Amino acid sequence: MNKTDLVNEVAKVVSTRKEALAAVDCFLDAITTALRNKDRVTVIGFGTFKVSNRNARTGRNPKTGEAVTIEARNVPKFTACQALKDAVEETTEE
Repeated sequence: MNKTDLVNEVAKVVSTRKEALAAVDCFLDAITTALRNKDRVTVIGFGTFKVSNRNARTGRNPKTGEAVTIEARNVPKFTACQALKDAVEETTEE
């Protein structure tokens, strides 16, 4: 499923596709803004979005084999809640 598919699913519930697009964009913007501020976003029944710090490390250039330093940075993380994990597990058992 991509963003267009998601908007089409939301459009089935709201009045128009334009409203659905606005709702999806607002949801994604709110999560992005919160993560940019290093806040945690918890959607009950779905999961938690948070920012994690990835430490600096040494990597390898795959083309040359040369060692390169990869700088520390913040990365987004998502942790699914138990209800979502259970729902996914049910689909794999069928």
